[in-house]
Amino acid sequence: MAVADKFRTIIDFLTSGFENREDSIYGEMMEEAEDYPVQDNLALNPSFSQNEQKSQNLKVVSHPNYRGYEVIVCEPRSYEDSISIVKHLKDRKTVVLNLHLLDKEQALRIVDFLCGATHALSGSQQKIGDSVFIFTPVNVALSAESQKSKFLRDALWNQPQA
Repeated sequence: MAVADKFRTIIDFLTSGFENREDSIYGEMMEEAEDYPVQDNLALNPSFSQNEQKSQNLKVVSHPNYRGYEVIVCEPRSYEDSISIVKHLKDRKTVVLNLHLLDKEQALRIVDFLCGATHALSGSQQKIGDSVFIFTPVNVALSAESQKSKFLRDALWNQPQA
């Protein structure tokens, strides 16, 4: 008898979680299921309800911190200005850099510094003119058509019609 009592206690322990409880979610689901007729666990005529929200009650409010995409045009006068340019890149702003006010040595130092900072921020950079560069943060894609591809495109499309 002691063995049978041990088995009974083990089985009671294992099945104790499967007892019908009135306070459980299952009981609430069963009460909702009684709203429409069921045959072989299939709903015969389910009743659906839809909560209609009136579009007049919806309000669209702009986010106070959203500034959109911003492009900053910088004309640095010394190497120290490059720190503020990196801050613009960290704030996810696109920077157009015009170096016409600097001598060649300082311009090269600034471009090298900004290229390293842009690379560290996973951004991209492109030379767009004589001593004019563009630096973009990671959230802005930069694509440019090269002169060679422009020439090939124009050569193909501008051929005389035969």
